[in-house]
Amino acid sequence: MPRTSASLIPSAPGPSTPLTNSYTYHSSTPTAPGPYILGVDEAGRGPVLGPLVYGVAYCPVSWKTDLEQLGFADSKTLTPEKRAQLLGVLNSDPQNLGWSVRVISPQAISAGMLRIPPTNLNKQSQDATVLLIRDALQRGLQLSEVYVDALGNTTTYEAYLSSQFPGINFTVTTKADSKFKIVGAASVAAKVTRDACVDGWTFEELIEEDENAARNAGNENWNREFGSGYPSDPKTQIWVKNSLDPTFGFPSIVRFSWTTVKVILEKSAHPVKWIDEGQESLMKAFEGGKGREKDRCIVTKDLGIQSIGML
Repeated sequence: MPRTSASLIPSAPGPSTPLTNSYTYHSSTPTAPGPYILGVDEAGRGPVLGPLVYGVAYCPVSWKTDLEQLGFADSKTLTPEKRAQLLGVLNSDPQNLGWSVRVISPQAISAGMLRIPPTNLNKQSQDATVLLIRDALQRGLQLSEVYVDALGNTTTYEAYLSSQFPGINFTVTTKADSKFKIVGAASVAAKVTRDACVDGWTFEELIEEDENAARNAGNENWNREFGSGYPSDPKTQIWVKNSLDPTFGFPSIVRFSWTTVKVILEKSAHPVKWIDEGQESLMKAFEGGKGREKDRCIVTKDLGIQSIGML
């Protein structure tokens, strides 16, 4: 079933624009008097491909009854056409309705999870949520109630958000997108944005055709037959397997920090041995020659360094 063209989604990258960095998109700021309610939800937490998108939607507390009539719900229960229609609804009343998304690129996800110490996906999700709420406050919205869809220990998360934003009443719960219409609206914003990002994906590796001509010749499988993007999807499994370059790895749509990808790289990619030349030289200085002091450099003598462990 076809989805809405990425070029029609304002929160997605423009045509031929690769998604290399994380970014935030905001609709126009509602002008109706507050206080406001705000909902938070995400799309793309589990897939091995594409970005993770956090969305928020907001409207005046006094407009809750109107919101109930607009058809917002958990985006996973809606057809692509219905989601696209509801994104139009989100843009249809700029006086009362607004929304924002934080798009976390696959590279950012992997970089966070692979660094030492790692920034796991829960922390990256938490940071995106806090950023979006702060942005809403900085844009002049008076928030009185915030509803967050979350997994895991919702009580601890609720307490954390309450400590970050005193004076706002937080409700953090599972399936919030089906319990609260404002979270359903956020779910639509996140899901439509992520789908547009993936459907309109521009492979940055293929942009510089002249420089990469030899490499591109073997990448005819870099199509958009991604499947759902989840590791358990046979279509996704086939795409990932066929997209591996044994030297360069995968295109940047792939999350390198996912176990599925690590296993394929270890099994099918060329092995790489990293050598720290500086450390190797130090080792030779300590271990080479006769006697403890022979070949020790002047710096190690001056600092009284006896072994690599002292560094």
